[in-house]
Amino acid sequence: MIDTIGTDHAPHLLEEKMTGDYFTSKSGFPSIQHSLDVMLEATNHNLPLLVQLMCHNPATLYRINRRGFIREGYHADLALVDMNMNVTKPITNATELSKCGWTPYDGLTVHSQVTHTFVNGNLVFENGQFTEEHKGERLQFEI
Repeated sequence: MIDTIGTDHAPHLLEEKMTGDYFTSKSGFPSIQHSLDVMLEATNHNLPLLVQLMCHNPATLYRINRRGFIREGYHADLALVDMNMNVTKPITNATELSKCGWTPYDGLTVHSQVTHTFVNGNLVFENGQFTEEHKGERLQFEI
């Protein structure tokens, strides 16, 4: 049984990943930009399951205070997704927004797209454009 799905955003240059062997090369890969699209494909667009695995369960299991749910008094961390795209969208290295400039999903075709992201109720991403005006906050954990 899978309890949670998370990401490891490790924006290493591809050259850094290819240097050394298993024990000395940089670990992780850039995945945050496409994680929701990829997980929607992997679950056949089962949004309730993904909300449970990527939002509710991590907040509950790790006892993260006022996160992971849409509730009054909670931080509004939200992603808006266009699930009805009329065309499929290939993920490519050219469209990668991470500073590393590559993605392990290069060539994968998806059928949804994150259009907006809100962190603490502040719009931080809209249709491919970021705003640097608002930043995230340190997570608080229940004891």
